Amino acid sequence: MTPSNAPATATEDRLYVLTGTCPSVLGSVELVTGFLFQRRCYVTELQTFDDTEGKQFYIRAEFRPMDDIDIEVVRNEFAEAASRYDMTWQIRDSRRPTRCLIMVSKYDHCLQDLLHRYQTGHLNIDIAAIVSNHPDLQGLAAWHGIPYYHLPISAETKARQEAQVWHLIEQTGAELVVLARYMQVLSEDMCSKLHGKAINIHHSLLPGFKGARPYHQAWEKGVKLVGATAHYVSEDLDEGPIISQGVEAVDHSFTPEKLANKGRDIERLTLAKAVKLHSEHRVFLTGNRTVVFAGHN
Repeated sequence: MTPSNAPATATEDRLYVLTGTCPSVLGSVELVTGFLFQRRCYVTELQTFDDTEGKQFYIRAEFRPMDDIDIEVVRNEFAEAASRYDMTWQIRDSRRPTRCLIMVSKYDHCLQDLLHRYQTGHLNIDIAAIVSNHPDLQGLAAWHGIPYYHLPISAETKARQEAQVWHLIEQTGAELVVLARYMQVLSEDMCSKLHGKAINIHHSLLPGFKGARPYHQAWEKGVKLVGATAHYVSEDLDEGPIISQGVEAVDHSFTPEKLANKGRDIERLTLAKAVKLHSEHRVFLTGNRTVVFAGHN
């Protein structure tokens, strides 16, 4: 005999993600799980975090409707329930890919990796366009059938070039901008417009080596760790809220070129992880910090 509380089979292969944050109060978990249970929505994944320092609660729930429901009705009903807890929330269709615009200069390792993961379905994204201040990677974009925009930039044309980029973002409906080794600093105005919607990647070396040839500087100091950091873009260069980081050990046998190669490997993996976490709605941005719920590789 089948237990009466056994999970039913969904009428359609639908999967939604509910994310929410509210002050730390009793009943916030039941608010979400009870609401979904009452509407015969089966929770397939549930993650929570209570920030005892900030007195803030975070929750992410994936769920499948067991019946044929109107998701807009569900959203309206949850809005009423969530208001009693002062919860900021969203319910998204997880099948809908995140529309992306990728920016790149001449280094192609991160772009190549993102394109491969996109084509194989590892990333639930839709790459609307590739923008570069150099023409070098146009052939790669053409091979993948993705529009490529060569928008040169100089100190004199920076404002005009960024206006062109912003027009493309609006025109393509891009929800996320990925700086896949785009070797230009975005203006404060552009950073403000892209708050929480742009991810950058850069090397992470200790001590910090800035300027030209960082891996040569690192080799001269005999570094033993090479890493990379993916973060949201902010007005403070390379200091935005961190989404993911990667690190690997190296030793005296690594030449500057080998260090750079290892760094590029870590950069592409770390950036892909950050894009995946963002596109799966696992990242909560709170001030200059992030709450990141682990996903599946």
